[in-house]
Amino acid sequence: MIIQRHVTKILATRVLAALVILVSILQILDLLDATTDILERKLGAGGVVYYALLRTPTLIQQVAPLAMLAGALFAFTQMARENAVVALRSTGMSVYRLVTIALPVALGVAALHLACAQWLSPRADAALDAWWARGAPEAEDKAPEPRSFRVGTDVVVATPGDTAGRRLVDLSLYRRDGQGRLVERVRAPAAAWQGGGWRLERPAIETVGPNGVQQASAAQMDWTQGPRPADVRALFGDPQDLAPASAARALAGGAAVRPPSFYEAALQRGWAAPLGAVVMLLLAAPVLLVNFRSGGGRTVVGCLAAGLLFMVVDGVFTAMAQSGVLPAALGAWSGAAIFAFAAAGALVHLEG
Repeated sequence: MIIQRHVTKILATRVLAALVILVSILQILDLLDATTDILERKLGAGGVVYYALLRTPTLIQQVAPLAMLAGALFAFTQMARENAVVALRSTGMSVYRLVTIALPVALGVAALHLACAQWLSPRADAALDAWWARGAPEAEDKAPEPRSFRVGTDVVVATPGDTAGRRLVDLSLYRRDGQGRLVERVRAPAAAWQGGGWRLERPAIETVGPNGVQQASAAQMDWTQGPRPADVRALFGDPQDLAPASAARALAGGAAVRPPSFYEAALQRGWAAPLGAVVMLLLAAPVLLVNFRSGGGRTVVGCLAAGLLFMVVDGVFTAMAQSGVLPAALGAWSGAAIFAFAAAGALVHLEG
């Protein structure tokens, strides 16, 4: 138990330090671009701090696997240099046991990554978009442009009416049958999200039938199949990462502007990406077996290079899945599986 606490403490502190440093670097680079705009909007130092806080979950999500790799390399290098690994192995403890002891730290990083991807980042991005739009100067307050998207088999063209995604203006809804033929067009000057659905104001309805086009109108009309406000913000905003919940709703017939393969890949990546921390731990594990008296720097560099290569290959597989070249599950999980098995095989070879 004492050994487990000692190893966990060393690894956890190094990983946390690496995470703080990497997030701080990205935060500084981001603020270099954003601070001038924030001050021009007269939001002050408080606005800079608020912006940084809202950006933090997304930055954590971006650097979590790399922080795990850097922290594990620092921790394992320290243990190897101090001959702590030699002392532990002399008691009969294998390197596999050491990796098992370190695994909870990797799972903790994976849980943090998962929380940011699934919940924290989408909410922070939505709050940031709304806050940024409210603080825009009149000169920069450009009129929003209409955008087309799909809702199931229907095609919608609309313009956002507010930053919260709860109002649409100049809405045109084109309904199609199973063969893709237009059967109805609904136009409304405005639509508001109310009670779990959309309420269209003064809709004009044109129905295409065997006898031609029939026109009708109404004071109000419910549109229950419309997108949720969060999906509207994603459609008209510029989120860096699509939330898995939004991807799931798009696949279930919600609002979509990209092919289904893109949303299938995003849904799979929401669960696969956090496991990158575990892969990084396995890639750093060979450093535990390094003898630095005979020169082990090449092993450390090799482990670092393997971790960076994993990020590149994982990104390539993800892009192939998003474009439909590979099935979503294969593209989302292949990179982690390949490098995890490769790292485990290298560890078995070195241990043997």
